Amino acid sequence: MTVAPARDETALDALVESLCGDLSSIRAPRGTQLNARSWSAEAPLRMLLNNLDAEVAERPEDLVVYGGSGRAARSHAALKAIVRALLELGDDESLLVQSGKPVAVFRTTRAAPRVLIANSLLVPKWATWQEFRRLEAEGLTMFGQMTAGSWIYIGTQGILQGTYQTFAAAAQQHFGTSSLAGRTILTAGLGGMGGAQPLAATLAGAAILCIEVDPARIERRLQTRYLDEATESLDDAVARVRAAAAEGRALSVGLLGNAADVVPELARRGEHFDLVTDQTSAHDPLTGYVPTGLSVADAATLRTSDPDEYLRRAGASIAAHVEALLEYVRRGSYVFDYGNNLRGEAEAAGVSEAFSYPGFVPAYIRPLFCRGIGPFRWAALSGDPADIEAIDEALRELFPGDELLQRWLELAPGRVAFQGLPARICWLGYGDRARAGNAINELVRSGRVRAPVVIGRDHLDAGSVASPYRETEAMRDGSDAIADWPILNALVNVAAGATWVSVHHGGGVGIGNSIHAGMVVLADGTDEAAERLERVLTTDPGMGVVRHLDAGYPEAQAAAAEHGLDTPMHG
Repeated sequence: MTVAPARDETALDALVESLCGDLSSIRAPRGTQLNARSWSAEAPLRMLLNNLDAEVAERPEDLVVYGGSGRAARSHAALKAIVRALLELGDDESLLVQSGKPVAVFRTTRAAPRVLIANSLLVPKWATWQEFRRLEAEGLTMFGQMTAGSWIYIGTQGILQGTYQTFAAAAQQHFGTSSLAGRTILTAGLGGMGGAQPLAATLAGAAILCIEVDPARIERRLQTRYLDEATESLDDAVARVRAAAAEGRALSVGLLGNAADVVPELARRGEHFDLVTDQTSAHDPLTGYVPTGLSVADAATLRTSDPDEYLRRAGASIAAHVEALLEYVRRGSYVFDYGNNLRGEAEAAGVSEAFSYPGFVPAYIRPLFCRGIGPFRWAALSGDPADIEAIDEALRELFPGDELLQRWLELAPGRVAFQGLPARICWLGYGDRARAGNAINELVRSGRVRAPVVIGRDHLDAGSVASPYRETEAMRDGSDAIADWPILNALVNVAAGATWVSVHHGGGVGIGNSIHAGMVVLADGTDEAAERLERVLTTDPGMGVVRHLDAGYPEAQAAAAEHGLDTPMHG
């Protein structure tokens, strides 16, 4: 692997401009040539730039990666300063990033993370959208969402297997099989997160109707093969879904329309769907949810000219949307919230029964979290898809008894289009993540994988989030809002030697509603990396087991006993 050459200030300025001077054409470097001084700085550099690749980001010209307003950096000037700092960062230094702006480089140790990130953190009394937007307008903060502001977003694939896991778990629970063949799903939202729904549903065998108000998002999902077909006719969309379900054929249909109009109309007609959910960006109603009666362009105009009126209309639309979902509950469909705070916004708009249907975590995913199982992801810094193929093959051999993982690794290569740097995600738990990390490191060491690989996860994970409307909804001991856990998760990952660590506020469900932590660790084929991987990929999922053990879940107690976790007050 080639070391970066020595550079004077002029050459450094030119390199920064070439890497991120034009926001419309950012692309992460590929290959084995270093731009930074080491791979531990090159890795966050490439992943930051990958977040803003036009193949990955929703609005790279605004630094928005996904989720309405989730940014990778606070401003273009801040982005350039981050990139410059990473290019010059030493192996015993750490870069501190405060809400998308680099604020210091301190000498630490080789074992310390190269980057430490805090995004959107507000003192609780001031943790409101109103105050956040005031501070954002002053240039003092930014919304980092989850993996946008922690530089480990890998496009819609990042939530794809988690959505697949959720649909499969719902199928198993309600229909006695992990297959949804012959079943129908109704949902909305084809943005960065919601765009995973059509492919996840068809991988599980379902026929799914996906409502989306923005034609550009429908077109993007068609181009990336996440979505099979599209139409502007409600009758046509329903007919296609019904025909596919009758034949037991998997199919995804995108319908151009507003969920606040379409879902109530489908309920009024008595159209039945087996599973009903939603992944619009309702967590941020000002930038993420388009009120009924407005086009995307009209919404953008009103959002700027009269944000208060926009929010009033968005609230009314969300209320109508949720009232229709409640009608589906009454008619016997299995309705669940997909963690976008739609219920919370509806309740604020006057829908008193908004929380009468569950979130997806307590409904389907919590037993996995109890065992430290969650979304584990990796990206090939070489840019070579063959590196991902080699890792896929190794994991097939490593986990032969994991039926869902085997099915995923069989289907994903032919169905999942890479966005930006080639990447993969799968759900693995305590013990298995460390085994996978070691296997990936050995592939880099042997040369079967051309260049180092970064290993991270979604913030939506077993032990990294306090989010009472999503990951920690309806905890057994009532500890939904206890935010010590994500902070402990971040702290232990720093101590264990992750390559970069982040703490955020508000991602997924909006300001005031969550605290969460992210981590990324580098596999570069060295003995040092092997030790870091073993530590980080044990402590990180271990926090999921410990968090749920503390809350009194028997599944977590069994996992802790099986793996011999040292938990002082739990035997």
